[in-house]
Amino acid sequence: MLHGIGGGHLAFAPQVETLASSGYRAVAWDMPGYGRSAPIEPYTFKGLAQACIQLIEDLQCGDVTLVGHSMGGMVAQEVMARRPELVNKLVLCGTSPAFGKPDGDWQARFIAERTAPLDAGHSMAELAETLVPQMVGPGSLPEGVQLAKHCMGLVPPGTYRRALQALVTFDRRTELARIAVPTLLIAGEHDRNAPPAVVKRMADAIPRSTYLELPGIGHLQNLEAPDAFDGMLLNFLALPRALMH
Repeated sequence: MLHGIGGGHLAFAPQVETLASSGYRAVAWDMPGYGRSAPIEPYTFKGLAQACIQLIEDLQCGDVTLVGHSMGGMVAQEVMARRPELVNKLVLCGTSPAFGKPDGDWQARFIAERTAPLDAGHSMAELAETLVPQMVGPGSLPEGVQLAKHCMGLVPPGTYRRALQALVTFDRRTELARIAVPTLLIAGEHDRNAPPAVVKRMADAIPRSTYLELPGIGHLQNLEAPDAFDGMLLNFLALPRALMH
């Protein structure tokens, strides 16, 4: 399970508990620079994917189901492009196949807007208090929103800046048609970061895909509606691969 830019391994705490109690070996990582994971240099999707590939190989469990949220979904796509044989099923939630516009000015403005509070001396915890409520939908679980704030508050400011700089470079649109494993795509009705229309277009481009949408939910699907999200995930995991097309 690969978290987003404002997350960490705790962002998948509900899913780790659900999956473990259902008999799965559930692993939620800290992306490089998050938690106790060492930062990488340069901070690129190539490097992030390599760190994920190394973890999968170190676990010695054969191929895996990758669950990627937001930026973690982009890392998952990067892993698929580089080492597809390591992945047997793919879950992409609140993510997209490319970020932003091919315009250096737009990317610079995006980074400047997101880092302005840090430049003004605010902490990541203060940033989270402002940003997280803007990301969630009207049906979100309050406890999930609190956990999202907590996770974002733990992100080192330097890592957040580097992750933003990497984020705006991502583009794997041409790889979607090459994803050959069963893929579940989950969107939140009120997600402004990865709107349902964007996720639906991804599903249309991936041959063996299923698209599901959570009503009343925003960008943090697995925390805003953990029970509904976990149900979708467990149903997908339980389906034999031969029945998926």
